[in-house]
Amino acid sequence: MKQPCDEAVIRSGNAAKPAPPAAKPWILAATIIGSSMAFIDSTVVNVALPALQSGFHATVIDVQWVVEAYGLFLAALILVGGSLGDRLGRRKIFIIGVTVFAAASAACGLAPDIRLLIIARSVQGVGAALLVPSSLAIISASFDQANRGAAIGTWSGFTAITAAVGPVLGGFLVQHASWRWAFFINVPMAAVVIAITLWRLPESRGPADARLDWRGALAASAGLGGLVNGFVESPMLGWAHPLVWGSLVVGVLGLSAFAYIELHVASPMAPPGLFASRDFTGANLLTLFLYSAIGIFFFLFAMNLIQVHGYSATAAGGASLPMILMIFFLSRWAGGLIARYGPRIPLIAGPMIAGLGFALFALPAWGSSYWTQFFPAVAILGLGMAITVAPLTTVVMSSVTQDHAGAASGINNAVARVASVLAIAVLGMIMVNAFSLRLNHNLAGLTLAPGVLNDIRANEIKLAGLPIPEGLDQSAKADIEQSVRDAFGYGFRMVMGICAALAVAASGVARAMIRGQGRTQTSE
Repeated sequence: MKQPCDEAVIRSGNAAKPAPPAAKPWILAATIIGSSMAFIDSTVVNVALPALQSGFHATVIDVQWVVEAYGLFLAALILVGGSLGDRLGRRKIFIIGVTVFAAASAACGLAPDIRLLIIARSVQGVGAALLVPSSLAIISASFDQANRGAAIGTWSGFTAITAAVGPVLGGFLVQHASWRWAFFINVPMAAVVIAITLWRLPESRGPADARLDWRGALAASAGLGGLVNGFVESPMLGWAHPLVWGSLVVGVLGLSAFAYIELHVASPMAPPGLFASRDFTGANLLTLFLYSAIGIFFFLFAMNLIQVHGYSATAAGGASLPMILMIFFLSRWAGGLIARYGPRIPLIAGPMIAGLGFALFALPAWGSSYWTQFFPAVAILGLGMAITVAPLTTVVMSSVTQDHAGAASGINNAVARVASVLAIAVLGMIMVNAFSLRLNHNLAGLTLAPGVLNDIRANEIKLAGLPIPEGLDQSAKADIEQSVRDAFGYGFRMVMGICAALAVAASGVARAMIRGQGRTQTSE
């Protein structure tokens, strides 16, 4: 999903010297394609995970890292990427980001094993942390207030198309070509972006005194990386393993150091004074809870459809399309709710409705078609998110002074990405443990040779991608396949129940903390 406050980042910028009219269509073309590269990649990879797992005989921990490696570096460095653009030139950093992203995409497509793929995904995340904020800042710097609304509308419209087409295109490539083309497709797109940028985009910079909070970025990276590594590796290694508890200790120390640095550094990437606003703090807590649920949902949903319910990759990519379309087509209506009721009521109702959607996913599957089995939950989840996103952006922007609007919107955008990274680590661990518990319960009711049981249990970390031992009769094979599908469904429903609770908690945060009554003066 498109992150919250993307449009707010654009609106909060200052166009000291707008671009000439002839350059503006090219600016939009380059930034839209550049942003779309990063967005398509994140959505396509979820659809490609089952094929990746099968192709590399990988565990679910391996495919978690394929997603987490990218998200970790993007979340930790995105605020620094924006600061680099302000200081060194947005056009320059945008080109560097696109180049790094494209080179890493090619490396992903050529990766001979899962470890090199994970390393390449990490580099991709660094490239995305440079290109994503730079693309938004370029639009902001190139259009004055009078023309910015139309530019944002164009950018939003095309990114919505990307959101709708990306998963389906990715599924088609995975199904009819190879998962590798889900990465290779970025290379020609990047070539077009670089050519347009070098040819037509003017350079722009932020304030001359802009500084980089490298210490904060390193502490945030170490903190997030430690927590993610500890939680992701715990199902395989166990909590007593030095790598697991040592990683968690590093994570806690890193995030503690980040908080200390932000309180004492001259130019913090996350100014602590912003959190003096009750509305701003509440909006970010709401984002953390709700986007945690969204992050793990998209990670597991395609695997559930493809590996358990037998969907093709293309069909799995299109399964979430109603949600995306509802968010796009109802965004203007949701904006009208703010004008009529203020942002607080929609922020209470929206997550509650989204929670109902998650709760429907948590119920045992009924019906055999997509329209009875998944569409109601997808549609209700989409309605809840459509009601939530615009009011959330409004609260973030109105909770601080205009001078801090750019930092506030950037922080909220980063919080949404951090939420997804942490959710896939923590709730992914819960998914693995729930699958193992249910599978062993199911296997206890089957008559299988000890060697077969040991083989299955040795591979249970692969979840629904678990290979069935060879040499079994058809009846035993069918029983094991059904046990695996049932175990995955059990774990999926448990995680969706937690997602529903997170959405309800987000609604509770809105009720308790958000007033939405106007700007609050803050200081750094």
